[in-house]
Amino acid sequence: MKVNNNSKFVGTKIVSITKYLFHISNIFLIVFYLYPGSIFGCFIYKDCKIQPQLTNDFIVSSNHVYVFVIISLLGFIAYSKKSVFIRIITYLFFISIFLELLHSVIPERGFEIKDLAGNIVGVVISLIIFLIFKFRKKNE
Repeated sequence: MKVNNNSKFVGTKIVSITKYLFHISNIFLIVFYLYPGSIFGCFIYKDCKIQPQLTNDFIVSSNHVYVFVIISLLGFIAYSKKSVFIRIITYLFFISIFLELLHSVIPERGFEIKDLAGNIVGVVISLIIFLIFKFRKKNE
């Protein structure tokens, strides 16, 4: 049986790509959040005041949950080492709250508690998924 000596290299390469994707997605998140209106609405509906909805909202904003699940998972995978893991959790909760609070001062935007809840729920769902996979991998 041949052991793959490149597995550590492949693992670090995946983490590097994930870090890159995490940082790029954060830039896009900030741009889309701070734009006065909807960039997607401008392209899809030719009306910057209309926000496309992927699925119907339940209690929280579904679009916000989806975005923060993806960004949070990228962050948790990229920064899974113990020394920075708490910082990335803190950052994700901070950015989810801070960006939504900024909507109260941006023209054509408004602070909504269901959007804030969607942001936080997205981070929490990602954290649970990440910890489950990490726990299962540890027990293999």
